[in-house]
Amino acid sequence: MLDYFIANSDSFAMWLTFGVIGTALVYYAAEWAPIEVISLGAVVAILLIGTVFPDLNMSSATILAGFANPALLTILALLVMGQALIQTEAIGSLADQFARLMPKQPVIAVIVALVAAALISSIVNNTPVVVVFMPVLTSLLVRRKIAASKYMMPLSFVTILGGMTTLLGSSTNLLAAGVARSAGIESVTFFSFFVPGLAMAAIGILYALFVIPRFVPQNERDLPTTRGRAVQFITEIRLTPDHPLVGDSTVAGMFPKLTTLTVRAVNRGYQTFLPPFDDITLKSGDTLIIAATRDALTEALHSWKAFSTSSGILTTEDGDDTVLLYEALVPPGSRLVNNGVDQQGFLAQHGCLILGVERRSRMPRQRLADIRLEAGDVLLVAGSRSAFRRLRGLQDLIVMEWSGSEIRPHGMAIRAQLVFALTILVIATGLVPTEVASIAGAFAMIALGCLNVRQAARAIDRRIILLVGSSIAMAAALDASGGARAIAEVTTSVLGSAPPAVYMGGLFLVVAVLTNFLSNNATAVLFTPIAIAAAHQLGIDPLPLIATVILGANASFATPIGYQTNLLVMGAGHYRFRDFISMGTPLVILVWIVFCIVAPWYYGV
Repeated sequence: MLDYFIANSDSFAMWLTFGVIGTALVYYAAEWAPIEVISLGAVVAILLIGTVFPDLNMSSATILAGFANPALLTILALLVMGQALIQTEAIGSLADQFARLMPKQPVIAVIVALVAAALISSIVNNTPVVVVFMPVLTSLLVRRKIAASKYMMPLSFVTILGGMTTLLGSSTNLLAAGVARSAGIESVTFFSFFVPGLAMAAIGILYALFVIPRFVPQNERDLPTTRGRAVQFITEIRLTPDHPLVGDSTVAGMFPKLTTLTVRAVNRGYQTFLPPFDDITLKSGDTLIIAATRDALTEALHSWKAFSTSSGILTTEDGDDTVLLYEALVPPGSRLVNNGVDQQGFLAQHGCLILGVERRSRMPRQRLADIRLEAGDVLLVAGSRSAFRRLRGLQDLIVMEWSGSEIRPHGMAIRAQLVFALTILVIATGLVPTEVASIAGAFAMIALGCLNVRQAARAIDRRIILLVGSSIAMAAALDASGGARAIAEVTTSVLGSAPPAVYMGGLFLVVAVLTNFLSNNATAVLFTPIAIAAAHQLGIDPLPLIATVILGANASFATPIGYQTNLLVMGAGHYRFRDFISMGTPLVILVWIVFCIVAPWYYGV
């Protein structure tokens, strides 16, 4: 094989390009340096090669074009859209319903949630899907005392498998399609690899749902614990005539609409009703004294539109409609000590609303105004970003920075869902190019208020930009130096006169192995030109081999570094590196076998 390269290489630049790519891949795999440094180093090396060998058409414009590649811009736009879906809880609100499914059959509820994650990941990038479903899955597993290791790894795997079915399922798919389009191959469409991808996903999901939970290694940290207690805040809710709780009547001593909250008292004029409540119907003017965890209280208030800035209760500045939630400690010597909780006065003075009080010593049944604050009490406070900047300057409260979170704008979920659905429809029908629809969709998310510019910027990962840009630069150098053609010829010569079906199987296996140690995006981008060149060598349509690269690059199950969702679940499931090897390697082999059976038949090769 070495003699073949020596005899057929007419440019020293090709060997230098191989050296740069090989070095970069080794550094990526070994993580000897940050991804950004490796990527920039590879780009600089390729630029130097293009400068030394000007005849190769490796100008700086050609090499740096990867940073303005339509596929990269499409990925960034889709990340912004995914952030909008998360920000508005357009997906989270749906996922939360699984926590209430089949309370007596928790395993079935978990399986339904995982299947839903796989379906959503077919049209949404895998990472935000995993981010949304991880807390839901954790809640299900902890409640039923099921070890996290049984289903966290399957969560990552099913989203990767779901992403194999459509062009939008993974950034890998988009990158490979973008490289193919740059080479003049326009046949990679939304459903180009749907049938073989669906077959692989179906078998793989069955393995992930029913084999991994039975055989995945487990250690003591996997076991759920009930140590500690959820912190309870005391709050009060005044029912206005249009409040959704008006008219709610007790059933078996409880209010059906308040199952996640503990009602400690109902004040009606001069009357006070204490639990257990018997035959009470809530009326306008009632005041409810409630004890609840922060999450339960936030969810309830959010569903009642209590955080809507348009209502005038909370006002924001600088066009930022984000409402923040913090816990603030009342320190010794504070002027708030021995004073009641003056919600209206605090709101008028500081622009923040006190939602509740947490007191460890006892749980009072009084109105907030009647509770005398003590040193050590913790207030749950909602307000704008600018209001909290002013609040941090006070000596009477200590804002606990670790407790901060954003409250999603209410009513934006439907907008985000409509924008996303319209974008997917336009892409699927081919009315406009994918990059145009994606960028327009990201703009619509921002313009319609589903997320602001600051939130959109957080969705863009600089590592993705540099990794994709450098990968496309290396692919361009590989093609310009003749390296892609040489590798394709060597691969073809090694396989000899094997039919295209055998070539597809061999190429899939090579890509699947490499994608578990390298970036799957880089693997797809580097091998797509090789697949196109090999198709010309074999005299077949390039689409089957491009689909082979795409599906093979998605088979990143055997290592935690194979895909970022594997890293996300590694800590939550308390996995070790070899857990992915033992559970993921059989899955790689399984999807390879399915591919070898289905893909040649589907593409007719």
